[in-house]
Amino acid sequence: MMRRSSSRTAGRVGLLALALCASLPLTGPALAQEPAAQGAGTEPNREANREATWAAIRPDLFPGKAIAEAGAIVRLDAPGRAEDAALVPLTIELALPAGDPRTLKAVTLVVDENPAPMAGRFTLGAGTRAFSLSLRVRVNSYSFVRAVAETSDGGLLMTKAYVKAAGGCSAPATKDTADSIAHVGEMRFRSFAATGRPEAQVQIRHPNFSGLQIDQETRGYTPAWFVREVEVTQGEKLIFAMEGGISISEDPTFRFSYTPSSDQVSVRAEDTEGKVFTRSFPGGGS
Repeated sequence: MMRRSSSRTAGRVGLLALALCASLPLTGPALAQEPAAQGAGTEPNREANREATWAAIRPDLFPGKAIAEAGAIVRLDAPGRAEDAALVPLTIELALPAGDPRTLKAVTLVVDENPAPMAGRFTLGAGTRAFSLSLRVRVNSYSFVRAVAETSDGGLLMTKAYVKAAGGCSAPATKDTADSIAHVGEMRFRSFAATGRPEAQVQIRHPNFSGLQIDQETRGYTPAWFVREVEVTQGEKLIFAMEGGISISEDPTFRFSYTPSSDQVSVRAEDTEGKVFTRSFPGGGS
């Protein structure tokens, strides 16, 4: 069962951020360039300015925790310049070295400059030593994206990538909204075992409104409505569970490490309106 207390905390932080940002201009030519404060001065100054937001949000996300450089244990693949700020592809690769007695407990994805910086926390199944996860996120302004892994001994290991993108949280939906709502909660599962890749993919139909998008008819903000929890299990074993926010792109899609078996794959998702969606699939994929 997913931990609803931390989801509620993340939700409150996200809603507060949305309230603070609702009055800010989120579109326009300025968003196509790196903010002047971040682009000024020498390269060390630029780096320091880019890290200022992280210094401010880190105590709220990881209070009292030391965070070490991840080295080869955590790898984050992100585009230097995104083609679509509302659909920025990310891949997180986690792998503990041989002989390391620890296991991987969770990984948290942070987009520093987003209104709600914690994009998602992904809890991993017991005994996980290596895991791959790909997804798409919104990036609202030039920003560091961070993957912070938690090991079984409580240690935190971080890697980061700088992504040039703007306006992702306020960008209009890329698909027909009415159709998306009509099919909300529908799921797809696919295993890639037949292609030789030990991976599978889950997609959940949902508009994942950020609360910062303009309704083209009313000219007001579309209320935030997004998938906040996802749990994927194989038989009785947890593969991963997500606690997410407004940074996850519409129609949340996750590709992840997976070994097919006769056990069913079950997916449970819950959104911010309390709607719960569930479906089970054959373990080999369909």
